[in-house]
Amino acid sequence: MMSSDLQSRRLSVSVFSAVVRKGRGLEEEFAAQISAQETREPLETRDRMFVRMLVTTALRRLGQIDDLLKRFLKKPISEKASYVSDVLRLATAQLVFMDTPPHAAVSTAVALVKESPFSGFSGLTNAVLHRLAEQGKNLAQKQNAARLNTPAWLMREWEKAYGKEAADRIAAAALTEAPTDFTVKGDPALWAERLNAEPMPTGTLRRFESASVPALDGFEDGAWWVQDLSAAVPVSLFGDLTDKNAADLCAAPGGKTAQMAVKGAKVVAVDISARRIERLAENMKRLKLPVKTVAEDAFDWIKGQKPETYDALLLDAPCSATGTLRRHPDVACHRTPDDVARLNGIQRNMLEKAVTLLKKDGVLVYCVCSILPSEGRDLINDVTAQGMFERIPVTESDVPAEMVSPDGDLLILPSLYADKGGCDGFFAARLKRKG
Repeated sequence: MMSSDLQSRRLSVSVFSAVVRKGRGLEEEFAAQISAQETREPLETRDRMFVRMLVTTALRRLGQIDDLLKRFLKKPISEKASYVSDVLRLATAQLVFMDTPPHAAVSTAVALVKESPFSGFSGLTNAVLHRLAEQGKNLAQKQNAARLNTPAWLMREWEKAYGKEAADRIAAAALTEAPTDFTVKGDPALWAERLNAEPMPTGTLRRFESASVPALDGFEDGAWWVQDLSAAVPVSLFGDLTDKNAADLCAAPGGKTAQMAVKGAKVVAVDISARRIERLAENMKRLKLPVKTVAEDAFDWIKGQKPETYDALLLDAPCSATGTLRRHPDVACHRTPDDVARLNGIQRNMLEKAVTLLKKDGVLVYCVCSILPSEGRDLINDVTAQGMFERIPVTESDVPAEMVSPDGDLLILPSLYADKGGCDGFFAARLKRKG
């Protein structure tokens, strides 16, 4: 095997282990380790893409992978040798769920184990993977993929909210590779042709072929930005924003900020992370959009604002992100019911504080990339019942009919548009101050 093949596998194990065993976020860990690798020995673009695809696939299919490995291991590998377990997991991902040639997946895995302090496991690694190469794909076809790869607690919540069949469809949607969606500043028909993309019912453009985003036509000119179809919908609930004072709380990476600016709003974007807000500012510069950026905790920022200042507030609240498993499969490893309960408190607190900034006739759009009722419908039902807000019902004139919930909110299930590549799970409510 070429050294670059072994190098990319070695890096993949390092990223994967950090996510699964140390609780690191996939995006941040991948970026950090790739950056560190670049200072030592840069990887080719194809190798970087392979690392990302391999780790993402292994995380997305981790339940199935572990179930398959149990069939070929006489006893579990000890926690002390967790490195060997992770090598086996990534090799299984290649053998069963990717188009990696079997000899390449097996030989690199054995080489990784041989060079480690656990070289005594190299024979076991070779034997297990050869059996998986022969039987793995057939066995995988008989697995209940949706159930095996979804945390049991999350599956129960989806079942309770939407029924068993719908929950299965939602879980299955999380196993698909997400296409690339674009929000354009104007002339969607022109950019659909230039980007080789398909117009979606919400106005978003969708490209199915993979590509280097910065190399695509229109990137340098700021004609568009990448934004999942679902994430692009909540801003449409504001209607006309021309010359309106608007704030985007928890704004990074800035897709919704850009939408508000394109609609004519005078926007201030607030995010707690200085690094993320710097990246947002760079994006706005590329898009040639005048946006004020603030790196500050939203609660502190709200305290420093005059009451009744804003016509439009977008609260993209911190949430479980369980609607984005297809893009962020590491969420399945990290989130727990306790996390959701903690986030519910933050969401409620942010709503209570943000309402003070709304003008009498102002509009607040609350949204989360989750379809858990506790983070969406139930929370909004509660705050409206307590008299803090009134719902401004979402209707078919605002969004496609299939996105309108029975309560008059925006609800996008991940299984929506499954025949066109699916989408992230999203909830949004349009609110005004009570009285």
